[in-house]
Amino acid sequence: MTAAPSPRAGGKARPVTPRRRAREFVLQGLYQWQVSGSDEAAIEANLRDSEGFEKADHDFLVGLLRGVLAQHQALQEQLQPCLDRPFGDLSPVEGCVLLAGAFELRNHPQTPYRVVINESIELAKSFGGTDGHKYVNGVLDKLAVRLRPTEVAAGRPAARTSR
Repeated sequence: MTAAPSPRAGGKARPVTPRRRAREFVLQGLYQWQVSGSDEAAIEANLRDSEGFEKADHDFLVGLLRGVLAQHQALQEQLQPCLDRPFGDLSPVEGCVLLAGAFELRNHPQTPYRVVINESIELAKSFGGTDGHKYVNGVLDKLAVRLRPTEVAAGRPAARTSR
């Protein structure tokens, strides 16, 4: 489960930041947890042995991984009203991307909601199904309105009024 650097509009690949790399490893760990039922220690040991691990933001990675694993039930419950099907019916990749994105929206207010959503979209594009990124975008956008209403309202254009 590895991805190439993200292409820019001009076709040049942009470097992968330590935070993005950490999110990729978190997705890999959550996928391992969801598919095989591995425990936290086994997941972390496996990730440490992965190529490129030393280039990831370790503190962010560990906090995000452990946080999602500890709060996964509450995160699923928070996501459910934003879904069009039961959480268990989602593909494993989209489910893991949504859990990580929901955790960041809920627990990392210092990260702008648009950054959380865009990073989640990029993960879904790199690792998920063909249109999974569109689904992730819609779900996390709805969740952001619920979790960060002031920030979302401030970031959206004012509604037009008819005269």
